Amino acid sequence: MQKLTIEKKLYKNRFGKEFKKRNALWSILCKQFFQQFIFTNDIVLDVATGYGEFINNITCKKKFALDINPDSKKYMQSTVTFLLCPSTKIKLKEKSVDKIFLSNFFEHITREEILQTITEFHRILKPSGKILILQPNIRFCSKDYWMFFDHITPIDDRALEEAFSYAGFKTDLRIERFLPFTTKSAMPQHPFFVHLYLSLKPAWRIFGKQSFLIFEKT
Repeated sequence: MQKLTIEKKLYKNRFGKEFKKRNALWSILCKQFFQQFIFTNDIVLDVATGYGEFINNITCKKKFALDINPDSKKYMQSTVTFLLCPSTKIKLKEKSVDKIFLSNFFEHITREEILQTITEFHRILKPSGKILILQPNIRFCSKDYWMFFDHITPIDDRALEEAFSYAGFKTDLRIERFLPFTTKSAMPQHPFFVHLYLSLKPAWRIFGKQSFLIFEKT
C-alpha cells in the first residue's frame, strides 16, 4: 500500500500537469507508427496504462487497460475495460488477447516480477499473439537512466530478448534506437516535429534512447 501511494504521488507530479501534451504526442505516435502493428479485429491489452495515452488512441476491436493505480480508470475512454491488478496476476482468461503493449514499465519492477509478468503474457496471449514493448535501453541512456527515483532494474534489448526467448517467445522486430529517453528530452514536442522525427529514421540513430521490440508467442 505504501509503495502504491508513493508511486501515485510520483506519477502525478511527473506526468499529471503534462497530460494534454502527452496525449497529443501519443495520438501522433499511435496513428503514424504503432497502429501498423495493431489490426482492427485485435483484442489489445495495455499494461501499466498510466493515463491511457496508448490505449485511448489506438484503434482495435476490444481494449483492456491494466494498472495497479485505481486513479488510472478515470482517464480511460468508455471503450476501454480497466483492470485493477498487477502484471504478475492478470485478470484475463488464457489465450484471450491478440496483442499486448507496454511502455516504460520493466525498469520499475524487479527481475523476478519481470519473469512472472512474461509468463502471464504467454498465458493470456492467443497462439502467435504478440507483445509490443517500448523500453528505455540502458545501453544508450546510462547517464540519465537513474534520474527517476522509481527506476530499479537496468534493462537493454539483449536482456529482453534473452528473457522472452526463455519464456517461449521469438523476436519478431527489434529497433535498437527509436524514441528519445523521455518526453522531457530536449526534442521539439510540436506535432509537426513529431511527425518529422518519425519519418526521418536516421534521426532515430542519433536521438533514440528507447528501443522498440516485438515478441511473438511460439
